[in-house]
Amino acid sequence: MNTPAELKYTKDHEWIKVEGNEAYVGITDFAQGELGDIVYVDISLSGGEIKQNEIFGSVEAVKTVSDLFMPVSGTIVEVNSKLETSPDLVNADPFGEGWMIKIALSDLSEIDGLLTYEQYNNFVGV
Repeated sequence: MNTPAELKYTKDHEWIKVEGNEAYVGITDFAQGELGDIVYVDISLSGGEIKQNEIFGSVEAVKTVSDLFMPVSGTIVEVNSKLETSPDLVNADPFGEGWMIKIALSDLSEIDGLLTYEQYNNFVGV
């Protein structure tokens, strides 16, 4: 299982990569492995404010459907349009081409409450 050290994580298996006042969000390698083959990604919000822990979409896999939870508060500035035609990018490259949304952060202090890669690995039992 791949867990990049430079990212932050949630107990709902989302990751966040902070770049200044913006951040990319996706699901972890562990999550995509548990879900199986992802066949559809539905991002229910395409702009506007979203609060920490709110649902911003869902992932549909062969086995199940899983909600996506926002790790921090912010404004969605971009949705990964590649996932519309290639949702399998989440399986193939969850921390790269399989990112889901890009947000403008509204409260940088919320980052401090997220899990480090060591804490996340302990949480999932790795």
